Amino acid sequence: MLSAFLRYNVGMAFRASAPGFSAKKPAKTPPPDDTGMEPAYLKALGEKQTPVSVKLHSGETFNGWIEYYDVAMVRLTREDGPNLFIFKHEIMFIAEDNGRRAR
Repeated sequence: MLSAFLRYNVGMAFRASAPGFSAKKPAKTPPPDDTGMEPAYLKALGEKQTPVSVKLHSGETFNGWIEYYDVAMVRLTREDGPNLFIFKHEIMFIAEDNGRRAR
């Protein structure tokens, strides 16, 4: 039986791989972690004293305007309470609060 199998396969051409599998597609590059737009956005919010809502990972939300920022933190100036220095790693998001103007 083995000799019949060997004779049958002798005439068949061997391909190392199928055409669809031989050309490996290059991996897509992941999106960048930092686009460089955060400082420009925070600067624009601060210059215009745009009212913002800052939501923290703990669930707390604070309202005010961004007076100062750096690599690690944001200073939020508020009308109804003391100014806050908030570490960026604690911030879930910052959203413009279009309902009113802080001053």
